[in-house]
Amino acid sequence: MTSIGTGYDLSNSIFSPDGRNFQVEYAIKAVENGGTSIGIRCKDGVILAVEKIITSKLLKKGANKRIATVDRNFGVAFSGLIPDGRHFVSRAREEASSWRSLYKSPIPTASLAERLGSYVQMYTLYQYVRPFGITAIVGGWDSEGELEVDGQVGSGSKTGGGGKVPGINSGGPGLYMIEPSGLYWGYYGAATGKGRQAAKSELEKLDLAAETLSLEQGVKEAARIIYIAHEDSKDKEFELEMTWISKRDGPTKGRHEQVPKDILEEAEKAAKKALEGEDEEEAVAETMEE
Repeated sequence: MTSIGTGYDLSNSIFSPDGRNFQVEYAIKAVENGGTSIGIRCKDGVILAVEKIITSKLLKKGANKRIATVDRNFGVAFSGLIPDGRHFVSRAREEASSWRSLYKSPIPTASLAERLGSYVQMYTLYQYVRPFGITAIVGGWDSEGELEVDGQVGSGSKTGGGGKVPGINSGGPGLYMIEPSGLYWGYYGAATGKGRQAAKSELEKLDLAAETLSLEQGVKEAARIIYIAHEDSKDKEFELEMTWISKRDGPTKGRHEQVPKDILEEAEKAAKKALEGEDEEEAVAETMEE
């Protein structure tokens, strides 16, 4: 009985005898039916990219965003149910605004992920709500100049909103993925959605833990990975949506912005070319085997 959830999937506040929460598992299935989303942590910033499936020819190009700006230096990409994602983004903005109002500085990426993870997990505890049908990827750049001084954040230092602590380097890129259960982890490269397995395989090949990939290189790799992940749904058209956050002396000056149109188009052309090259190599290999 527990294998199909009968009797134990009527509420998300009930565990089955083997310790499963079926409502959370159903939410994960909703995510797996959505377009692929990825995040890449580079040495000088973070890239977020989404495969936005075009469900109607009447949809306006560039509208219905799947990546949103939370604060000036944070972005959120999500896969799954779009209304759930928009509510999640709204909550993220409230958390960022609350932190800025209280501490007079931007919220650190890790703190934002922790708060959002707790909020999502709360929706798995009560019978009168359901789990979020999304998996979200949170990316941001924490400025070294906006940390706490003498244990007090927002003390009015000359540097940034809260000053810089000597000997502490907690600034830099941050990338977290938050699942429907409320579980969140820090990542060098994260992928979710329908093509997550193919995307994860490509991300692992980049050796992101070495932190040698630049933001410009990351844009090309992100486009290539999204096109590879789309192969499972190649009968459907899609639009590539991509944003980036760089360090203060980088192209976005520490802000979360859309990748410029010319750079994105160039990356897409390179991705298509690389994909065509792989198809030709496979065709040659199959011919040789015959």
